[in-house]
Amino acid sequence: MAVVAVADGESLEVVCLGTGTSHGVPMIACDCPVCTSDDPRDRRSRTSVAVRFDGGTLLIDTSQELRLQSIACRIDRVDAVLYTHFHADHVAGLDDLRRFNWLQKCVLPLYAEPETAGVLRRMYPYAFEDDPTYPSAAPKLTIHEIDESSFELLGREIVPIRLMHGPLPILGYRIGNFAYCTDCSFIPDASVEKLQGLDVLILDALRHTPHPTHFTLAQAVETARRINAKRTCFTHIAHELKHAETNADLPDGMALAHDGLVLRLPFAN
Repeated sequence: MAVVAVADGESLEVVCLGTGTSHGVPMIACDCPVCTSDDPRDRRSRTSVAVRFDGGTLLIDTSQELRLQSIACRIDRVDAVLYTHFHADHVAGLDDLRRFNWLQKCVLPLYAEPETAGVLRRMYPYAFEDDPTYPSAAPKLTIHEIDESSFELLGREIVPIRLMHGPLPILGYRIGNFAYCTDCSFIPDASVEKLQGLDVLILDALRHTPHPTHFTLAQAVETARRINAKRTCFTHIAHELKHAETNADLPDGMALAHDGLVLRLPFAN
């Protein structure tokens, strides 16, 4: 795993578990230059991060590859999950949380807006119902429905950030001086205000060509300049963007993230 140390002292560690679009990269049956690249940074599983600090480990979303990501990035505990929205590439790894139930001998809390919570209950009813006849191991989970109000988790303030994913309102999250804003095509002014003073921002940047629900790379760069974090890493990247070539053209302080990237920054709460 590549590690970027931002500063010393009490730290928050962000692990980029996956940085790819909903198709993943390589895509099925594609022989484009990125999908056939020898650069391991061009291999992108579905987007998610783990956030580690002294109080525990948070996941933001549970992608389809959660098991493989956890093995590759040595995620050995999860204390809670924050969900951005209910699309499949962000929730479809939920069943893998049962391994952390077994390791930690506890029920895991999930935090999501009501619509996302409802989708999770419909997709995974066995994970939220106490059914002694269920024939296999099931995740043990509780859902806490949230809105844009800040809340405390593991002794830290979690600040939900309203983002627009096309017409769909979703959430990003700010934890200390780190913020995660995937799957967005517009960030309201009030949310930009909540994102001031960041050390690290992870921001959606799909590709060069326009998309109705995601920032293009140029739009992401413009938005990153408005937010003005010390360091911005782009995520949810499609197979149109080759890692090394794209980074060579980005402004100072901005770069494509990649699977396995670890960012460390001082924890200011």
